Amino acid sequence: MKTEKIKLKLKDGNIVEAQAPLIVSASRATDIPAFYSKWFFDRLQEGYVRWRNPYTGKDSYVSFDKTKFIVFWSKNPEPIIPYLPLLMQHKIFCYFQYTLNEYDAERLEPNVPPLTTRIETFKRIVNILGKGSVVWRFDPMVLTDRISIDDLLHKIENIANQLTGYVEKLVFSFADIATYKKVGRNLSAAGINYREWTENEMLDFAQKLSALNLGLELATCAEKIDLSQFGINHNHCIDSDLICRLAPDLQNEISTLKTDKGQRTLCGCITSKDIGAYNTCPHGCAYCYANTTPYCARQNYLRHKQSPQNDSII
Repeated sequence: MKTEKIKLKLKDGNIVEAQAPLIVSASRATDIPAFYSKWFFDRLQEGYVRWRNPYTGKDSYVSFDKTKFIVFWSKNPEPIIPYLPLLMQHKIFCYFQYTLNEYDAERLEPNVPPLTTRIETFKRIVNILGKGSVVWRFDPMVLTDRISIDDLLHKIENIANQLTGYVEKLVFSFADIATYKKVGRNLSAAGINYREWTENEMLDFAQKLSALNLGLELATCAEKIDLSQFGINHNHCIDSDLICRLAPDLQNEISTLKTDKGQRTLCGCITSKDIGAYNTCPHGCAYCYANTTPYCARQNYLRHKQSPQNDSII
């Protein structure tokens, strides 16, 4: 099923064509829950958002008229918690892809809250939405002169122990810095002595991760390497099975959706519409592929704060 197109009446009275997706992704490109929660729910009330294509610069409109499910992506979704009841009013279901890393000491994520606070936020959302509605991501796995494979395994085990009873699945990926030249530049500018993963290191990590027996489903995100011998699958982050589990009444509609061709080749997500914008997340993570530089993202965020009623993030 292709994304439906509808005629949309804007606030100024103009009529435009808009996409009307069943599933909205909010967002791979920026952290909407952490920094744009009020904006997002204002737009949900208004019924639409204006989205700018990052490659062409062309604006288009996305209507929430047909939206029945939202996948949120965040490193700090605490600000969105007070707004979650509004989704119920709109009869929209959701789950969170929650990136919960432990890089506090290494300053790879300088503007996220302390780990203990983020773990408490994870538990709060599970208590509101139910187990399975928050997927734990440790993403990406970064190797540096201060972070070894064993260090990463220790960090994962530490978080997993604190999330016992609240989490079912761990999704991870290996930092692929060579693919994103700006990431290497930003890491170097931050004084991070990183290195790429070798295939043998990936296999060694996977074997040791599996041996931890965390009691979690393990999956990789858009990774070419086959780790199935260690019980690690390829993930579908916009996951039809999970959506149908959380919202069984959507099963017939979800079954018509195909794999999203707009994502990376190795991505297994079903079709959704992402409404985020690159260069707008001020977390300042040194490895971020979505920002050209932390400074650029911060400036765009500050501009947004000056015009929070805008129909677009930028």
